[in-house]
Amino acid sequence: MANALVSIQILPRTPGGASAIPYVDRAIEVIKQSGVPYRVAPLETTMEGELDQLLGIVQEMNKAMAEMGCESVISQMKIYYCPEHGASMDRLLEKYPDGQ
Repeated sequence: MANALVSIQILPRTPGGASAIPYVDRAIEVIKQSGVPYRVAPLETTMEGELDQLLGIVQEMNKAMAEMGCESVISQMKIYYCPEHGASMDRLLEKYPDGQ
């Protein structure tokens, strides 16, 4: 069972002020390739897994932004860590499975 949820909003400083959308898409692709459960929302993406693994994914997301030419990146995170009872997006969203 997962012990953490990490929500992340990544704000890359794009080359020449380009649209951030392709960069955010690439960051989400990094999450997808990791294989962890995730949920994309309008302002952030939430991942579920082991805390060390999730923090490593955040690091890979930032590296991907640098590889795409961003000179800096702001990563705003929220971490829910529950090693004894586990962390689950489904459990936290039981009352609001469709977000409403």
